[in-house]
Amino acid sequence: MKAIQKGFTLIELMIVVAIIGILAAIAIPAYQDYTIRAQVSEGMTLASDIKAGIAEYMAQTGSWPADLVEAGLGSGAVLGDKAGRYVESINVSTGTIDITYGKDVNQRVDGLHLAIQPYVNDNGDVVWQCGNSNAPNGALADPGDGTDSATVATTVLDKHMPASCRTGFGGSA
Repeated sequence: MKAIQKGFTLIELMIVVAIIGILAAIAIPAYQDYTIRAQVSEGMTLASDIKAGIAEYMAQTGSWPADLVEAGLGSGAVLGDKAGRYVESINVSTGTIDITYGKDVNQRVDGLHLAIQPYVNDNGDVVWQCGNSNAPNGALADPGDGTDSATVATTVLDKHMPASCRTGFGGSA
């Protein structure tokens, strides 16, 4: 009579465990970067109405607003409301939006900044440079009043930013 083999050998089980370990070693860091990008994109969503306020202020006055209040986004009491689950605060300095991450954000992004800087193109439209992306083609930081929009350093790593904010991207956010 022949013996019938039941189950797996130790070698077969060790191969399966090794394959699962390799897949996990690759997948977990990629998933963490994806999660951080989602957290960073919250700041871009919260800044959308600020971008509209800055563009409106520029269209009416021909210069960049000095802060959130000048951009028409309320009084000092409202300023603290410009935060989210992952965004500690959003400020405006001479038209440039500075998003600071904190609260429940991943520790690799905690305390870092993402800047969104306005420019004016030939048509007088406001176009945006997000993070480390290239400045919009043919656009100027000076709307014509002799004052450039503020340059704020983006400290969030490229791999943690949305594609439109990464180094070498040539568009507007």
